[in-house]
Amino acid sequence: MLTLAIETSCDETSVAVVEDGRKVLSNVIHSQTDLHKDFGGVVPELAARDHLERLPALLDLAMKKAGIRPGDLDQLAVTRGPGLIGCLLVGVGVGEGLATAWDTPLTGVNHLWGHVYAAMLSRPDLEPPLLGLVVSGAHSDLVRMPAHGRFEVIGRTRDDAAGEAFDKAARMLGLGFPGGPALDKLARKGDPKRQPLPRPSLPGLEYSFSGLKTALLYRLRDMGDSITDQDRADLAASFERSVVESLLEKLDQALDATPVGEVVVAGGVAANTLLRRRAAEVVGSRARLTMPPLELCTDNAAMIAAAGYYGGSHPADVDPSLSW
Repeated sequence: MLTLAIETSCDETSVAVVEDGRKVLSNVIHSQTDLHKDFGGVVPELAARDHLERLPALLDLAMKKAGIRPGDLDQLAVTRGPGLIGCLLVGVGVGEGLATAWDTPLTGVNHLWGHVYAAMLSRPDLEPPLLGLVVSGAHSDLVRMPAHGRFEVIGRTRDDAAGEAFDKAARMLGLGFPGGPALDKLARKGDPKRQPLPRPSLPGLEYSFSGLKTALLYRLRDMGDSITDQDRADLAASFERSVVESLLEKLDQALDATPVGEVVVAGGVAANTLLRRRAAEVVGSRARLTMPPLELCTDNAAMIAAAGYYGGSHPADVDPSLSW
């Protein structure tokens, strides 16, 4: 079964073709980083317009790389939420047009489900039940996945997501956009013990990163013009450690409370060097840990195709949902 998927939830335009929900035949991605870097963040209107301009060529390229024609497709899948509403409208609109033109069923997919299914693209034998930590620019969620197409949120952030916290910390440190990879790189040169920052810890399985951001802001204010390049590296390392340890503390608790054989850590923040290393240490021998390769951590259409194959939404339900 061949699924062609479209992903336009934020600032990556992507089209992919996946066979039987597991085998990636093509996965083409256009990043808008250069378009938004001068603004220090994603401009929704510019992102939506760029999706519209890029999609026709990416559709042609994805099918060419997969060696298929429209008549070979069994299903179309499109991200219908969560995301930026203008960007979602572009992807859904193109998907609906293609479904009509090609007489092919269309299903709407939850973007966060897609991140979990990205792990299944990298490990074909991975099956639920599993415990997932989905960490991205806008979300930090702990989920149980008892079966395909079923997700139960057991914990999430009360305020900022981990990726958003990384981006804002990077901006405070003068690292530019996108902030997460830049902060990761700088943190490798620092020592978190020289500039300790608090580690957020809430009751239960909830997260909060707003206080940590404020602590960094005050530390930078107190240091003023006396701050050195090494200070910045140490602060980056300390901030990164606080976020990562907070994320994994709750994952550790959830794994103790609900023992499972499989754990997935996915989403854009799953590309972070420290998170990947520490997650393996925290999970240890209690379960098999799967973290997608870096190219499948960030937003891509292959993960949307996989999620669509195993159960997106009802085929008629593709209206964009900002906060689904």
